[in-house]
Amino acid sequence: MSRVAVVFTGGTISMEIDATAGGRVPTLSGADILARTPGLDAIAEVVPIDRGLTPASHFTWRDLFGVAATVRAALADPTIDGAVVVQGTDTIEETAFFWDLLHAGPKPLVVTGAMRSAGEPDHDGPANIRDAVRAAAEPALRGAGTVVVLAGTIEPADDATKTHTAALDTFRSLNTGRLGRLDGEMVIVERRRGARRHVDTDRTADRVELITAHVAMDGRLLDAAVDAGAEGIVVEGTGAGNTSLALLDAARRAIDAGIPVALTTRCPSGSATAAYAFPGGGATWFRAGALACGQLGGPKARVALALGIGAGLDEVGLAALLAGPEDAR
Repeated sequence: MSRVAVVFTGGTISMEIDATAGGRVPTLSGADILARTPGLDAIAEVVPIDRGLTPASHFTWRDLFGVAATVRAALADPTIDGAVVVQGTDTIEETAFFWDLLHAGPKPLVVTGAMRSAGEPDHDGPANIRDAVRAAAEPALRGAGTVVVLAGTIEPADDATKTHTAALDTFRSLNTGRLGRLDGEMVIVERRRGARRHVDTDRTADRVELITAHVAMDGRLLDAAVDAGAEGIVVEGTGAGNTSLALLDAARRAIDAGIPVALTTRCPSGSATAAYAFPGGGATWFRAGALACGQLGGPKARVALALGIGAGLDEVGLAALLAGPEDAR
């Protein structure tokens, strides 16, 4: 039988309704969650690792490196076939990508959680854990890196996006589509994942800022980020990467000061391009030295830029990391 390490970090899956607090609060340990998840012993031998009760919105870079180290140690055991990280769904699209960038081995790493807390009639936690463990033990997912499994689908970490605040099937891969799905006891891999981004580092840049362009915007917010000590900046442009000229001028000042600036789109899918050449259009951003992000949205681009700067990558290296391998898109 397969052996799967399951790392518990908290999140909605660990929460119950507290009438005094007026909502969901973390209460359940990893052991408590496993006790409420029947049928796991028929799928794999689970090796539980409890890392506390941290809401996903509270994670720090240090926390994410800590989980990465725990996963790395577990997967180094030759008797472990894969690993699962259980966390809150709020930041899965960032955390799963963070671990994907650091994950070099062939064993699957699956990130899961729940949209409903324990005790709610439609609590999805047990089903998601069973699916995640099944996926982590699946030989066909070796080499797929980090994936997100909720509501019966398997999504690649570099594209998985939380598309709704409360829907059970909130996670979708809006650019490349899902890798597969789970149907009862079957793991159905519908396509192979292509080449992945990777960076080898144990630190990030602490101050990488994310700025979203909008109508009637000037460059003061970007200038303020530079004045506050930003080490890198990601700008989500409108449409195909277009902004006001004032915002571009502020970005030029940052680039001239040696601060990496990356341009993506605020749209939920697609990428920033050089299709528009008016002042502030995507073409003028790239001519000014902004880095392209491939199909990474703002939160994921920020993760990649922070890790890339932490790894000491130069401009060429950062550009390659953000753009990604062509066959990954």
